[in-house]
Amino acid sequence: MSKRKKVLFIIMDQFRADCIEGVLGEHVELPHIRALQKEALTFSRCFSVTNPCGPSRASIFTGLYAMNHRSVRNGTPLSADITNLALEARKGSYEPLLFGYTDTSRDPRTRPEDDPDLRTEENVLPGFREVVEMRFRESIPWRADLKAKGYKLPDFSKFYHPVPSEPGQPARLDDAAFYKAEDSDTAFLTNRFIEEMAVRTDRNWFALLTYIRPHPPLVAPVPYNRMYRGDELPLPVRMNNAEDEAAVHPFLKAAQIRPSLESIAHGFEGRIDAGSDADVQTLRATYLGLASEVDFHIGRVVEFLKETGQYEETLIVLMADHGEMLGDHHMWGKHNVYEQAFRIPLIIRDPGNPAQHGAKVEALVESIDVTPTILDLMGRDVPRAMNGVSLRPFIEGERPEVWRDCVHLELDYGEPDKPTIWQNVTGTSLHEANVAILREERFKLVHFNGGLAPLLYDLENDPDEMNDLAGDPAHAETLLRLTQKLLSLRMRHLDRTLADVKITPDGPVSFGE
Repeated sequence: MSKRKKVLFIIMDQFRADCIEGVLGEHVELPHIRALQKEALTFSRCFSVTNPCGPSRASIFTGLYAMNHRSVRNGTPLSADITNLALEARKGSYEPLLFGYTDTSRDPRTRPEDDPDLRTEENVLPGFREVVEMRFRESIPWRADLKAKGYKLPDFSKFYHPVPSEPGQPARLDDAAFYKAEDSDTAFLTNRFIEEMAVRTDRNWFALLTYIRPHPPLVAPVPYNRMYRGDELPLPVRMNNAEDEAAVHPFLKAAQIRPSLESIAHGFEGRIDAGSDADVQTLRATYLGLASEVDFHIGRVVEFLKETGQYEETLIVLMADHGEMLGDHHMWGKHNVYEQAFRIPLIIRDPGNPAQHGAKVEALVESIDVTPTILDLMGRDVPRAMNGVSLRPFIEGERPEVWRDCVHLELDYGEPDKPTIWQNVTGTSLHEANVAILREERFKLVHFNGGLAPLLYDLENDPDEMNDLAGDPAHAETLLRLTQKLLSLRMRHLDRTLADVKITPDGPVSFGE
C-alpha cells in the first residue's frame, strides 16, 4: 500500500446514525451515501465519545477522550501542547486544507490579549489552512456569495427564518429558506471545494470538508423543506408523556427544557409546541430533508473525484461529529446521555483494500479511532498519547485479536460563567456537572458526578432505554461491575505522553507498549 495518497475527510454535523442504518433510514433518501457504502467499509456501531460540536471535534482530531484533552464545552480552549491530525499530517509532507470549520477554541496562552483569535470559539485547529471559512456564527464567504448573486440579505440573526409561503401570513414550520437550493450553505461549500481541488489533481492532498447540516436551525431550501411528510414518518421513541421522561432523573428533566424548540426552528417564538405531534413531525421531516441535501452534495464530491481520475487514489472517510435526539424521549439536541446523541455513522473507503468494499463491521468503535486510522493509512506513526486505536486491521479484512468490549462516552453540562439549566436542576457545581458512560454490548451505565443517582440500561431487552435498572436489587452486581470497569478504563487511559519515559544515564528512554 502506498504511504502517500490523497485523503478526503468529510464530517457532517449532528447526523444521526439511524438515518443510514435504522428506522429513519427506511424513510430518507440517501442514494449517494448508500452508493459509497457499496464501495467502502461501514462501521455500524461507531460512537462519538463526547459532545457537543467543539468537544466532539477535539476528540476526533486529537484521538483523545475528553478527560484528557479537556476542551469539554464549546468555548473551552484546546491546549496548544496537544498534537492533532493536521499537525501529524504535516509531518508527512501534507498541507491540511480546511473547507468549513473545526470549532476549535484557541489556547489563550499562545496569543496576545487582543488577538482576534481569542474573540471566537469557532477557530481553526492548529495545522490546518482555512481555505473556505464556513463557521456557524460567521460564514462570511457564503454571505458574500449570496449578496453577489443579488440576494437581499436579512440580518444574520434572521438568516435561518423561513420565508412565509403565503404573503401577509406567518411562516409555517415547513416553509423554505430565503435562498435557493443551488445557493445554500451546503451547495456553496461543495462548489468551493470542487473549484479549489480541480487544480490539485496532479498532486497528493489532504482535505477536511465539514458540512454544517443537518445541524439546526431546521430550515431548508426548496425542495428539501417539503421533501418528506411528517405524517408519513415514525413517531419519536418516547414514553407516553414528557412528565414520565422527566421523572426518570433530574438531568433528564433539564434536558427537556434545553434546547427549546425555538432554538431548533428559528422565528417561531410562542408558536411552536413540543407537545404537538404535528410540530414535532414537521421538524423531523425538515431534518431529513437537510440530510438528503447533504447526501446530494456528497454525491457531487464523489462524482468529481471519479471524473478527475482521483477516486482510486483517495482515502475517503465520512462520519458525523455527534447525533441528535430529534424528539426521542421528548428531547432535542445532543446534550444528552441516550444513544441517539452519541451514535454516529462512519464509512471508510480505502482504495488499497477493495476486498472489504461493501462490508460492514459490527465491532464497537469510537470517534477517537478515526485520526489514528487516517495516520496509519498515510504511513505515519500514531502518537502514543492518543487513546484511539487504528481501524486498519478491519479495513484490511482482519479482526484484531484484542479489541474493546465497550465504549467510553463523556458529557460536561456546566458553564463557568453562568450555571446551566442542568446545573440548576441537578444542583451540581461546575466541576461536578459531568457524566461518564460505559456502554457494553448489553448493558449501559450512566454515571453522574455530584452524588446523583446513576442510570443502568439493559440494551438487549430494552434497546430504547425506557427502563432504568440502577435501583433494582437484582441488578446491583451488574451496577457494581460496570462502575468498577468504568473506573479501571479511565485509569488505564490517563495521559501517557511522558508517563512511559524514563530519564536514564544514557538519556531519556521510552518504555511504552
